Parts: sequence; structure tokens; C-alpha cells
Amino acid sequence: MIIRKSPPEIERMAKSGELVARSLAVVGAAIAPGVTTAELDALVEEFIRSHGAEPTFKGYRGYPASICASPNSTVVHGIPGGYKLAEGDILSVDVGVTLNGFVGDGAFTFPVGEITPEARELLETCRAALAAGVEQARVGNRLTDISHAVQTTTESAHFSVVRTLVGHGVGRAMHEDPQIPNYGEPGRGPELREGMTLAIEPMITAGSPDVYVHEDEWSISSADDSLAAHFEHTIAITESGPRILTTAPDIDLAAIAGLLVS
Repeated sequence: MIIRKSPPEIERMAKSGELVARSLAVVGAAIAPGVTTAELDALVEEFIRSHGAEPTFKGYRGYPASICASPNSTVVHGIPGGYKLAEGDILSVDVGVTLNGFVGDGAFTFPVGEITPEARELLETCRAALAAGVEQARVGNRLTDISHAVQTTTESAHFSVVRTLVGHGVGRAMHEDPQIPNYGEPGRGPELREGMTLAIEPMITAGSPDVYVHEDEWSISSADDSLAAHFEHTIAITESGPRILTTAPDIDLAAIAGLLVS
């Protein structure tokens, strides 16, 4: 069942979402060669709790950290630890914040110093795929209009969509209906209606779309060790169009990361 939110509930989700954006900005400011993913995790947990909120991921189904930190070929769910960032790495960071009973969920893939042209194109394509998916989150469209927009944007740049991982509804719980594939024919699935709140999250690779789960039973990487990117926004569907909830008026993550503004 898809749970639609009232305008006051959406405003509460926007508060959670703003903390997601600010948490990602904390990460972006701290990223540098030699920094460990555990250090980034500690920074974000302290930041979230200092604002009276809870890191949604910590303890969720046994997950041990406050962020997911996924370097290079790791697509999602990388557990922070002793990994030291190196010049030329890319790092996908996923953050969930629970505040006043509602969840915000967002992700951004950061470059570490100078990265290769292929890596930069991968990041820009994934950002563009997210923007294309968000643009389709409009009253009267169908769920797979989002999916199709993500797929066509990704594949037109000759990258691959990971097909076994999906976006999802979000609200009082981190995972609600519906699941949102990042591929598919348009015009299918539930009709999009005002008050739906969705986490749209392209997960793409520079090579094969196939992935595998590590022995830690969380981290998921590309099967061919190709680079992977992950960008995510929580959005609300309104009569005037999609509203991005995981944003803050004074935060520009693309500028912090040194990526092009789209």
C-alpha cells in the first residue's frame, strides 16, 4: 500500500531531508586523501544527533553504522571502517535521518581530488539520471515513467543500470511501497498522486550491470570491478510538480564536490 502524506507531514519530512543535505555537506567538506570512511561516519553521526535527530541506518536490520560509504566499485551499503580515501577515488555516501517521526534519505557520490574523465562522466550521468527521474515524478504520470527516464539517461551515455537494486517509498519508515526500478518501459505501474513521497536513487556502473554481495552481507559491488555511482533524493509529489525534500537553501553539494551544475 502506498501511503500518501498530508502537507504538514511533508513539511516534517522536509526538515529530515534538510538534515540529510547538511550531513552530506559535512562529508563533502571532510573528504580528502587519507581520511577513513569510519572518520566520516563518526562526523555524520555526531552532526545528526547534535540536531536532535537519529541516524536512520544505525541498527536498521543490524546495520552497524550511520552512513553507507561505498568506494569505487562498491555500489551501495559499504560499511564504514579503516578504508583510507586515496586521490582519484570516488565515494558514494548514503545518509538517512529520522526527525520527529519521519525519514529523509539521500545519497551523493563524491570525487576524491582529481578523478579520471571516465569517473567524472559517470558521476555527471548519474546526477543527470536522478534529475530526469525526479522530473517525471508528477501527478498523473505512472511509476515507470521515473524508471524509464533513469534508464534512458544512463544508457544513452553508455553506462549500465543496476537492475537488482531499486528506489522506494519513504515516510515514517525508511522503506515503504512502492519499489522503484531504475529501468523499464514507461506508462506502467501505479498512477502517481499528490502526497506520495519517494526515494529516487539511480545506481549505475561504468561496466556490467551485474553485482555481488560481500561476505559482510551488506556491501554490494559491481561484478566486473567497474566504477559505480549512486545519487538519491527524497521527493514529494505535489500538484505543482516534484518537490525535492533532501535539500537546503544554502547547500550546493555539486559545488562542494567540484562537479558541474546541471
